[in-house]
Amino acid sequence: MRGRIAAASFFALVLGGAGAPTDPWRDLNHDGKRDVYEDYRAPIDRRVEDLLAQMTLEEKAGMLLHASLPTPGSTIGFSGRTYDAVAAKTLIDQRHISSFITRLVVSPAELATQNNAIQRLAEASRLGIPATISTDPRHHFQATLGASTTGGGFSLWPDTLGFAALGDAETVRRFGDIARIEYRAVGIHMALSPQADLATEPRWPRFAATFGSDPATVSRLAGAYVEGFQQGRHGVTKDGVATVVKHWVGYGAQPKGFDGHNHYGRHAPLTQAAFDQHVRAFDDALAAHSAGVMPTYVIVQGPTIAGKAIEPVAAGFNKQILTGLLRGEKAYRGLILSDWSITRDCPQACMAPDAAHPQTPASIGMPWGMEEADVTTRFVKGLEAGIDQFGGADDPEPLVAAARAGRIRPVRLDEAVRQVLRLKFALGLFDNPYVDADAAANIVGNAVHQAEADAAQRASQVLLRNENALLPVAAGKRVWLHGVAAAAARAAGFTVVDDPAAAEFALIRTATPFETLHPHHFFGSRQHEGRLDFRPEDADVKAIARAAAHVPTIVAVEMDRPAILTAIEPMTKAMLVTFGASDAAVLDVISGRAVARGRLPFALPRSMADVERQSPDLPDDGPDPAYPRGVGIMLPVRSHH
Repeated sequence: MRGRIAAASFFALVLGGAGAPTDPWRDLNHDGKRDVYEDYRAPIDRRVEDLLAQMTLEEKAGMLLHASLPTPGSTIGFSGRTYDAVAAKTLIDQRHISSFITRLVVSPAELATQNNAIQRLAEASRLGIPATISTDPRHHFQATLGASTTGGGFSLWPDTLGFAALGDAETVRRFGDIARIEYRAVGIHMALSPQADLATEPRWPRFAATFGSDPATVSRLAGAYVEGFQQGRHGVTKDGVATVVKHWVGYGAQPKGFDGHNHYGRHAPLTQAAFDQHVRAFDDALAAHSAGVMPTYVIVQGPTIAGKAIEPVAAGFNKQILTGLLRGEKAYRGLILSDWSITRDCPQACMAPDAAHPQTPASIGMPWGMEEADVTTRFVKGLEAGIDQFGGADDPEPLVAAARAGRIRPVRLDEAVRQVLRLKFALGLFDNPYVDADAAANIVGNAVHQAEADAAQRASQVLLRNENALLPVAAGKRVWLHGVAAAAARAAGFTVVDDPAAAEFALIRTATPFETLHPHHFFGSRQHEGRLDFRPEDADVKAIARAAAHVPTIVAVEMDRPAILTAIEPMTKAMLVTFGASDAAVLDVISGRAVARGRLPFALPRSMADVERQSPDLPDDGPDPAYPRGVGIMLPVRSHH
């Protein structure tokens, strides 16, 4: 506890607590006088209005874009270890953009240094508007290009499905608080998370980033996530990190689990009853005043809103879903940030790529339902639907042209700009956007934070099977390993052997099977699609069979989607499910040093035939699950003296 308090106190000093200057005024517009928007003592609304009155149309249009911080050789920042300063300066000075996602994966000190450099560019601009820097999740095991990342020294926690398995809101709040501290230490202000999507179609590739299939659990834990990051339930604080809860609403209900990033996954048919469950999953994140909401890519089909059929356009263009349901019925008052690239074209290489013409970043676009419209019309449609800021867009000219042509109402433009500015002021960025790079190196991923993350990795595991009380296994026994680091097993006190016939037990780590069904699509080729069942020809199944022929076999299955265990279960004596756990964390549970306290956050089907009979929009509606949601065996902790 002493280390935790020390780390938190150190962070407070870095961000300007004790010892901060009494007057942090910065002459942001370089006019030699203290404008209202530069005055930290003035109420936020007055500061917003003062700055808004000084902005040109071009500057307002730039506020509505949330671009990628470019790196050398990549305008969307997917490569390199530094930002491209020349390209970033163009975005800030000429296009007036001040909201960016960072995809850099470098050391904490270097990331802080790079983000400070962006803030210096922003401070030198005409009005000195600071940059809001966002990120996809960085604290988990799952990494999918364009959705999440790993590395960079951040503390490593279970995936959010692991939090769902644990079911403890306080653990989620604590995670959010630690992630907040680490993000702010490196100059990140916005988390493009959590996913409050209801996990209903087992084949959906983005299952791992959800809180499972129960609407009440998803709502409760997503709300706790917001509380941890934003420092409470009353809006983000100046030391908080703004959350953007996503993807409003109905995402993940696509037939066959095909994802909405792809043209072939753009439709989500839902019944009214199912749609209402997907909506309820967002309730507590909205009640906790998440700073942002991100609409889904997909076109929702089937339900009605206020008695009217939903227009067949994606949520980012849908006034019923955004202004009617979210702003109206749910009374949401924060920022609505579109998902990435909804205003871009989807050419042939996007809709139907092939080996000769694969989809590349240049042909990424998700304008679902608006494919035939031009880019300007998409911006106008999205803005009027309720979008305040467009993710992945870096050219304000279509907005400027539309405004000059009278296609955008000035009052609507100003409403959107206010949303963006209000959040920057709430985060304290106008008063001090800079961070201490040396301090970041000591804060991010420190031993206290990682110890708590390790405890969550251990506790979130689910014990499904323990035949003949095989677990816990006493230290000193001989073990044959597959998919587990030998060094971790030795550190846990076991003797590693090369032949299962010479072992006393076997430990095998595997993962939910998948297929690559769309090898030429940019996202589809990277996502886990298709089958969930283990088959005899799988290398891991062969390893399980080899071990089981000689010794009691323990299998730990990493589940980013619900696995079908029918083929391997008869060969195992004990079975664990993990949702992001190190080898050391798994071995701690096996040896009895820790207890797996998790319960399945979704049901496990018996066969692919059962999966195919299931409705993609309803949670856990298979005919006879092998393991229902909520299953988990608890063992006592083995004492060690």
